[in-house]
Amino acid sequence: MSVHAHNAPVDYVALDDNALVALVREGQREAFRHIMQRCNQRLFRIARSVIGEDSEAEDVLQESYMRAYHKLDSFRGDSTLLTWLTSIVLNEARGRLRKRHHMVGLEQVDMAPDDTHQVIQFPSKFGSEDPSVSAARAQIRRLLEHAIDELPEAFRTVYMMREVEECSVEETANLLEIKPETVKTRLHRARRLLRTSLHGTLASTMSEAFPFMGQRCARVSDAVMARLETE
Repeated sequence: MSVHAHNAPVDYVALDDNALVALVREGQREAFRHIMQRCNQRLFRIARSVIGEDSEAEDVLQESYMRAYHKLDSFRGDSTLLTWLTSIVLNEARGRLRKRHHMVGLEQVDMAPDDTHQVIQFPSKFGSEDPSVSAARAQIRRLLEHAIDELPEAFRTVYMMREVEECSVEETANLLEIKPETVKTRLHRARRLLRTSLHGTLASTMSEAFPFMGQRCARVSDAVMARLETE
C-alpha cells in the first residue's frame, strides 16, 4: 500500500465505500478513519454478540481493523465492504473464544431444547401516553441487552445479525458458514428464549441496543489510527 498521501482536502463523508478504499490504498489513512466510523456500530454489535463483553469486543474491533487495513489490497468488491469487514471481525472474535476453551459445540447448541435459558419477564406494552416512557424504554433496553447476553453464543450472534443489524438470511449464513435453514432455526429458538412478549415489546427500541457511538466510536477509531501511525 502506498505511503504517499495527497495534500488536497477531501470530502470523505460524501464518498462511497469503494472510493474510500481506493484512497486508503493510495496512502490516505484518514479515509480509513471514515470507514471505521461508518462500520463501528454494526461491527461492535456483532463482536459483542460473540464475545459477550464490551471491552473485549472493542479489542476485537481494533485487531480486526488492523488486519483489514493490512489486507485491504485483497478486497475485490465481490461483497460489500461491510460484509468483508464483518467476516474479519467474526474470525477474530471466534479465535478469542477458542483460546478461552469455553466454546460449546455448535451441534450441541442446535440440538438443545428451546427453553434451556430462563428469560426475565418484561412488561407487555409501552404506555403510549405515560410520561415515563423514555425512562421505561431505557430500562427495558438494558434488560434486553442482558437477556441477549444470556443466549447461547450461536443463537446470540444469529439474533444480533438478523434482528438488530437486519442482515439477510443468506448473508448471515455465508458469514457464519452455516446453512440458511440453520439460521432460521437458531433465530426461531433465540426468539423463543427471549419470549414472544419481550420481542414484541421491544421492537421499536431494538435499534438502540448496544449503542456504539460518540466517544466509544471515536476511542476505537483513534486507537487504530494511532497504531497505524507508529508502523
